[in-house]
Amino acid sequence: MGVLSGIRVVDFTRVVAGPYCTMLLGDLGAEVIKIEQPGKGDDTRSWGPPFVGGESAYFLSVNRNKKSVCLDLNNEDDLKVVHRLVAESDVVIENFRSGVMERFGLGYEDWRERHPRLIYCSISGYGRSGPYKDRAGYDVIVSAMGGLMGITGTPEGEPVKTGVALTDVITGLNAFSAIQTALYHRERCGQGQRLDVSLLSAELAALINAASNYLIAGEVPQPQGSAHGSIVPYQAFRAADGYIVIGAANDKLFQKLCLALAHPEWAADERFRTNAERVKNREALISLIEDALQAESVATWEPLLAQAGIAVGPVNHMNQVFQDPQVIHSQQIVSLTHPTAGDVRLVGPAVNYSLTPAEITSPPPLLGEHTQKVMQLFDNPSAPGEF
Repeated sequence: MGVLSGIRVVDFTRVVAGPYCTMLLGDLGAEVIKIEQPGKGDDTRSWGPPFVGGESAYFLSVNRNKKSVCLDLNNEDDLKVVHRLVAESDVVIENFRSGVMERFGLGYEDWRERHPRLIYCSISGYGRSGPYKDRAGYDVIVSAMGGLMGITGTPEGEPVKTGVALTDVITGLNAFSAIQTALYHRERCGQGQRLDVSLLSAELAALINAASNYLIAGEVPQPQGSAHGSIVPYQAFRAADGYIVIGAANDKLFQKLCLALAHPEWAADERFRTNAERVKNREALISLIEDALQAESVATWEPLLAQAGIAVGPVNHMNQVFQDPQVIHSQQIVSLTHPTAGDVRLVGPAVNYSLTPAEITSPPPLLGEHTQKVMQLFDNPSAPGEF
């Protein structure tokens, strides 16, 4: 019985941002009914390899704790079922192009008067109004247009996307928090509302200092690899056998770093005494630090620097990440029994709640796995409980 138990969500989303949001709602106990196109389903079902048991690893990563119902919005009988689902639900979330939901009588204005407690969340690439409202929005496109790709990568290098769809994930997190806020408002005031969440707006809000550096000081940030525009040293360095990331975010930590590297004279050097001076003389200092680090391996430097109070960590590949003792201790890797894929390991919820824990109660669904059950309950309208 999660904290959102009793909340029903009709989920018309696909790909990443919306499904990530509804997965988090499901983790907290909401009943998430995922509406999928018959015979095809969510686009990510076909995004592979890898596949396991006929399911893509991509789909499995963002669709636990949901029920899959295949309904064709172009079919009159199916559309009636969808309308009834909406009428009996608390939240609708969709990421169709502008005007699609309205075409089927499923827009917010179609429901605002007859279902005033409904919380209606639309996720789009660029928002419901403006010159780009009809454009399709995908993570990599919006990350390019919104500036994230313009500050990611190496100096003079070609444009580089982030390793995962971070703009989608950030958007999903914004939608997740917005829906919870709207549920709280409804609890206090009895009113539902419309939520408009766009990938572009979510990305802009996540640009933090890169955006403020431009808006306040007129500075146009450039890609700097792993380095930081305003803090030195704060980046990856090459050690004898690999890369290690070191962050000395203030003058005191820099002094500790100098001692740990057996070069206390750096802290007294006029070029490096303050962070502002270190930023100005970045290249000289980085060269000195990297030369010193070449003497030992990553495995030698990491505990030594950590013991000295320096923020430090190796650049891990995925096989190393899931062998890390802290990752193992977190118990965030969960094993689910999937009907076709068997035992599947996934990354579980990120937040530990002391009283209302997030829980994984069901694996990602097969396409249309719950359609028959929903239709049977519609044949018996008096049947209580969840679909």
